[in-house]
Amino acid sequence: MASRAFERPVYVMAKPAGDRCNLSCRYCYYLGRGSGAVMDERLLETFIQQYIEAQTAGQVLFTWHGGEPLLRPLSFYEKALELQRRYAHGRYIDNCLQTNGTLLTDEWCRFLADNHFLVGISIDGPQPLHDSYRRSRQGGASWHDVMRGIALLQRHGVEWNAMATVNAANVDHPAAFYHFFRDIGCEFLQFTPIVEAHRPDCSITADQWGHFLCAVYDEWVRQDVGRLFVQLFDATLANWCGVAPGVCSMSATCGQAAVIEADGSVYSCDHFVRPDHRLGNISLQPLAAMLYSERQHQFGRRKFAALPRECRECRWLKACHGECPKNRLMTDSYGQPGLNWLCRGYRRFFAHVAADMDFMKAEIDAGRAPANIMGRH
Repeated sequence: MASRAFERPVYVMAKPAGDRCNLSCRYCYYLGRGSGAVMDERLLETFIQQYIEAQTAGQVLFTWHGGEPLLRPLSFYEKALELQRRYAHGRYIDNCLQTNGTLLTDEWCRFLADNHFLVGISIDGPQPLHDSYRRSRQGGASWHDVMRGIALLQRHGVEWNAMATVNAANVDHPAAFYHFFRDIGCEFLQFTPIVEAHRPDCSITADQWGHFLCAVYDEWVRQDVGRLFVQLFDATLANWCGVAPGVCSMSATCGQAAVIEADGSVYSCDHFVRPDHRLGNISLQPLAAMLYSERQHQFGRRKFAALPRECRECRWLKACHGECPKNRLMTDSYGQPGLNWLCRGYRRFFAHVAADMDFMKAEIDAGRAPANIMGRH
């Protein structure tokens, strides 16, 4: 194991409140999958110590996720920072927190600002689109509470990003979707397609995805290159240039982003929290041993190894690498399983942006900023 410890950095998403959440989003893939526990301070200390010790670089990123992580009290995160300082041993610690934003207060925002947290806000666009699926546990709308939370973050100077799902309610409104985020001052936008077999009423088709991506790209490329960063477009350009895309779904391999549940159980990926992908528990096994284990390496390599023939022959393979394995639900034209549900949409998008990506790659190779793409439109 020692020789592998320097192959790559490791990243673990922590679930301090487990799957507990004050919302009940119709498309949620995670609700009901956790142990029902919340992370106590004893386990928190074990995790922080082991996670820092597992790193080979001088910078360590902690990501607090859920469920809804703000269901743990502020004192929990104050304790986390204290423990990070205790075990840092010269490493630089960063924290980010993904929240639905409805529980933010002035007190929370002062804490987040003072300690330089990056906050991800889950919001699906304008009110009618957002409230279609993101409802409270009592069935009420949540958009106004999320917007109040964003206003508090902005008032306190907290750095924040938006994370949206693209679902059956908003996928056919790409312009309204994109303009909303631009108009509220969002500077970094991540959006994730909903492909959930247990919620076909919320899921999107490949054709909808392709149209959505092309339409949002056309809005972005004409006005906002270099001002609003869209994760999928950045990842596409990175793959075009042959560098790591910074998002696991578009990477050639996966397995670098594990998840720790509130009871200390560690799983290969947030989308594979199930018994066959459980690596162990940090109360019984060292975190580093699980993250660098052959089992986790095999999980990562399987992303490429399981590609069907149609993917291997595809001219766009370098751009998406088959996308996320959780979405590989189709049979390809050769009858082989493992084709991505969204494949046709991605192909449409990559063909649509190919000339611009070639241009931006040439600009980068020449040492010029890719924002020059605006001159082409």
